[in-house]
Amino acid sequence: MTSPILLAFDFDGEGGGKSVSDKAIARELKNESLAWVHLDLSHPDTKPWLHEKISYLDPFVVDALVAEETRPRVAEIGEGALIILRGVNLNENADPEDMVSIRLWIDAERIISVQRRQLKAVLDIEERIKAGKGPKNSGDFINMLLARLSERMANVLIELDDATDDVEEKILENPDTAFREKIIDIRKEAIVLRRYMAPQKDAIAQLRLCEFSWLDAGHKRHLQENFDHLLRYVEDLDAIRERAQIVKDELANIIADRLNRNLYVLSVIAAIFLPLGFLTGLLGINVGGIPGVDNPYAFYIFSGFLVIIVILQVLLFRKLKWF
Repeated sequence: MTSPILLAFDFDGEGGGKSVSDKAIARELKNESLAWVHLDLSHPDTKPWLHEKISYLDPFVVDALVAEETRPRVAEIGEGALIILRGVNLNENADPEDMVSIRLWIDAERIISVQRRQLKAVLDIEERIKAGKGPKNSGDFINMLLARLSERMANVLIELDDATDDVEEKILENPDTAFREKIIDIRKEAIVLRRYMAPQKDAIAQLRLCEFSWLDAGHKRHLQENFDHLLRYVEDLDAIRERAQIVKDELANIIADRLNRNLYVLSVIAAIFLPLGFLTGLLGINVGGIPGVDNPYAFYIFSGFLVIIVILQVLLFRKLKWF
């Protein structure tokens, strides 16, 4: 049967680390040197493994790591922190706004992380560890993880901003109701992304104020940078959402103006033909006394009379500035 452990490393304090076997990682987590285990929450053995191997931690921590629903937050417990973060979903056939959760317990000696779906930021850290350029301590780890998450968020926001620009340009060139669905998709994506980025920003702000021995001044400066990045992302999402609403309103106004213009033209045409219809209807009644019955030129005379009426109406409408 497959193991619930996806990654297990014992750090050397110099940016590198060695992979640890599944049996040895539980022991390494209790040592003073920093160790990291990364587990698959969808695996049936993950919860039993956590309850058995890290039972020395607060039960609240284990329950939070395996919770079904999570939102970004930080909980300070002694010299460690429970940290729940979200990253954009860049897995195949997935929507970026369907953000992937990663739950961590982190202190000076151990890092325990859990994911339900693959998160590319974790794979980035694994590659850096193997290359000897990974984190040297817990503070480096959390900043490196936040930086990788932030980089991928930036790319998604750039694509979303470009999509908004593209829709706005197309609507100005050729307004069409078909763009409504695209605008709704952009607003939906911006709303969902902001739903998790805003609390993640607050979580980083809270972590920055924690007085942990493994968070020095340099780590807190990097946390401040990550906080600033997320703050800008949240502001960008607000701007994208507002722009999408403005574009939607502009599309609705253009369509309404087009409809009003068409209705206006139809109204003018109806006004022109209203007296013509009245006269033809009046002279078409089948009773005696209709003028011109015995005149062979009566039809042409009447048609000319109608043309004169149309001309007079057009001149009157132009004078009244109806068109």
